[in-house]
Amino acid sequence: MSTQDHPLPTTGKNDTPAHADASHAKPPAEKPGGLRTVAIAVAVAILLAIVYGLHVRSASEKRLTIATDEASIPTVTVIHPEQGIKAGDLALPGNVEAFTDTPIYSRTNGYLKKWYFDIGAHVHQGDLLAVIETPEIDQQLSQSRAELERMQANANLAGVTANRWDTLLAKHAVSQQEADQTRSNFIAAQAAVDASSANVRRLEQLQSYERIIAPFDGVITARNTDIGDLITAGSSSGSGPNTPSELFHLDASNRLRVYVSVPEVDSDSIHNGDEAILTQDANPNQKISGRIVRNADAINQSTRTLRVEVDLDNAKGLLRPGAFVFVHFHLPPTSGAVTIPSNTLLFRTEGLRVGVVRNDRVQLVPITIGQDFGNAVQVTSGITPADAVIVDPSDSLASGMLVHPKVATAGGQS
Repeated sequence: MSTQDHPLPTTGKNDTPAHADASHAKPPAEKPGGLRTVAIAVAVAILLAIVYGLHVRSASEKRLTIATDEASIPTVTVIHPEQGIKAGDLALPGNVEAFTDTPIYSRTNGYLKKWYFDIGAHVHQGDLLAVIETPEIDQQLSQSRAELERMQANANLAGVTANRWDTLLAKHAVSQQEADQTRSNFIAAQAAVDASSANVRRLEQLQSYERIIAPFDGVITARNTDIGDLITAGSSSGSGPNTPSELFHLDASNRLRVYVSVPEVDSDSIHNGDEAILTQDANPNQKISGRIVRNADAINQSTRTLRVEVDLDNAKGLLRPGAFVFVHFHLPPTSGAVTIPSNTLLFRTEGLRVGVVRNDRVQLVPITIGQDFGNAVQVTSGITPADAVIVDPSDSLASGMLVHPKVATAGGQS
């Protein structure tokens, strides 16, 4: 078949076949502005994330700095001084002594034959405490009495002779010289009688010391002898085998003396006749009334204290001699004085100080101490009840330090 039989269709100059248009068609081109928008958005997001991260980090660093600064500022517990709480009570230690306290010694040598009272016994004046055997004194007394009788016989004979010679002298039978001699012999014999009689009385007195008698009403607090002991006369004034020993010790405890050493700073407030209250640790709830009877009226140079005596009636036996007590004196309050705990004090080389918080700053203030109550002290100058005083201050505390004050509660805790 020829081409002439099947003629091909023709188109225009630019016409192409349909299948050629379909096979050679191109996709539509993307717009370049959209890509730039996405890139910019991503960059902005990253920038915002960086800025936010820097902001968060800066804020955290600021908070950390503030917390560090806050932590570096110490917190202190403070109290306000009390006014007039303890100003009227001065408590001082005192020693209790019996109103009459004496050791009992022997006035003669011998051996203890018997004793009648032991420790704790209540005796009365004149009671027989013990008996001493004194064989030497007994023999000396017998000898002296015999000697006295001989002296009296000689004196009687001398007196009769003198009277006879006086009669003969009146008749001029003897000379005046012979009569005077006989009279002198009689006077000498009479003097010998007097001397012998005095010796007898001395030995009788020594013999009476065989009986140890209570000199006053009281309580036997010590018995230092027993049956058969060798007794030496005298008082204990030395040491050695022949040193006299105390036989008994007797205390009159119905009335007691209490001796107290009052500091010089308070001595002007102590007056004879004032009342004093006694307490003791053995019976803390018991209060015993006494009265100031005398004082030394002089300051002891070693202790700088005034020795004061307080007397009290002990008929009920509330106290024992030798007990340790606290004597409470009522003193007039010091004008402007305050009381602070002892654990607020700072002992520095420049003197006594306390730490006071003012405007959150520490100031070390010098103070003057009045009375010392043990766990508290009275301050007469330097601080006022309005000041905030630091409790348990550290040794590193210095003026100008910034602190956080925290007021302590009534129980002492912040």
